[in-house]
Amino acid sequence: MSDAVFFFGGYHASQHDIDAWLRSARTQEPSVEFIGFPWPKTAGAGAASAVKHFSEGGRYDATIDDIQGNGADTIYIVGHSSGCAIANAVDAGLEWTENIVLVALDGFRPSDDQLEREKTQVWGAKCGHVHSRNYPGFSKGRRRIYEATNCKTEWALHFSLVNANATDTLVPFIAKGYTDCKANLCFL
Repeated sequence: MSDAVFFFGGYHASQHDIDAWLRSARTQEPSVEFIGFPWPKTAGAGAASAVKHFSEGGRYDATIDDIQGNGADTIYIVGHSSGCAIANAVDAGLEWTENIVLVALDGFRPSDDQLEREKTQVWGAKCGHVHSRNYPGFSKGRRRIYEATNCKTEWALHFSLVNANATDTLVPFIAKGYTDCKANLCFL
């Protein structure tokens, strides 16, 4: 069995951030193929802006082709935060989804059709009684909860889903989300 992960970073995730996540993920799971995408530089945080700017220059179509041409037995399409909008749009553009697992990490909710698929995962995080900023509702039974530690602040808890090293001290604001990154691979 082979796996591939296509990871879409959230608002302002830079190439440096994605490279840090990829290095960590590849070290943890060397048999998995990891591909990562930074946030489109000119996009706002909204779903429509994210998808529009990601699509510029043929990147959306090329990503669809890469996923459909990938020979992995299971392909994870993973979005974090606003990056979920891009992941959801890419998933919606696929011709077949039998081997696809759509993963939303504390971000935009997949469509009702996407939630009908049993493999779809919608993640939120909590630390004690504190919930992440986009903590999911029931989501047709697709909800998963990551139990974070030392993350009571908004950004630390939000980034704990991509960076298992996130703490209140290490991630005090959005630009620090990938600091000392240990890729959180809870979805695998």
